[in-house]
Amino acid sequence: MTVKANTNGQKQGEVRIQMLWLIGKTVFLYFIVIIIIRLLGKSAFAQLTAHDMAGIFFVITIASGPIVTDHFGHTITALVTVSLVHIGISRLMLLNRLKKLFIGEPAIVIKHGNLVKENLQHFHITLSELLSELREKGYPDIASIDYAIIEPYGGISIVPKQEVRPVTSDQLNLAVSYQGLPITVIVEGSIQQQNLTLINRDKQWLMHELEKAGFSGPGTIFYGAVREFNHSLVIDDGTGDTG
Repeated sequence: MTVKANTNGQKQGEVRIQMLWLIGKTVFLYFIVIIIIRLLGKSAFAQLTAHDMAGIFFVITIASGPIVTDHFGHTITALVTVSLVHIGISRLMLLNRLKKLFIGEPAIVIKHGNLVKENLQHFHITLSELLSELREKGYPDIASIDYAIIEPYGGISIVPKQEVRPVTSDQLNLAVSYQGLPITVIVEGSIQQQNLTLINRDKQWLMHELEKAGFSGPGTIFYGAVREFNHSLVIDDGTGDTG
């Protein structure tokens, strides 16, 4: 009985160690993948190209392997290799010939209000998909579009015809005052000290401005910003109440 108890205790101990090892590998690989994806660059998400997609796919596939297997060292080596290859390709994108090979070139799909069917077929985009994209961008009428261009990363850029473009203040000879960038100083009740420093203000100044606006503190404020040009405060409590 003592031998069985010891054996059971040993097995339970081994199970605990394996479980802790699994948790440790998972957490470690999780942070490794975050670091590698950060190294791949923001373009890997903002504008997915073929090599961006391949890099992300390989990173995720390789990183998930050791969670169920024991090839931990091999995985780290493979992750580093993929990240170096991706960074190398990104550097080579500075060369026009390779950029054309890996990323491609933009193509006109609407010219002076007329569809360019050949380019639509080349990019494997149906007319229904194009029309849907145009409607989402606020251009339901093809005739109002001067140029529509499929960008290498898959997005559509639209240049409307002159007669349907919004009228600007320059065209109306109107003087427009500079509004400046709104600097976020409160997010979900939390003061953003770094942004206050950016505009040469401090917490005491913000508390004083909140008090003048009728708020006892930042706790009930969902979003708060300060206009760069005149330091006026913009406050939103997140309720959607415009009254």
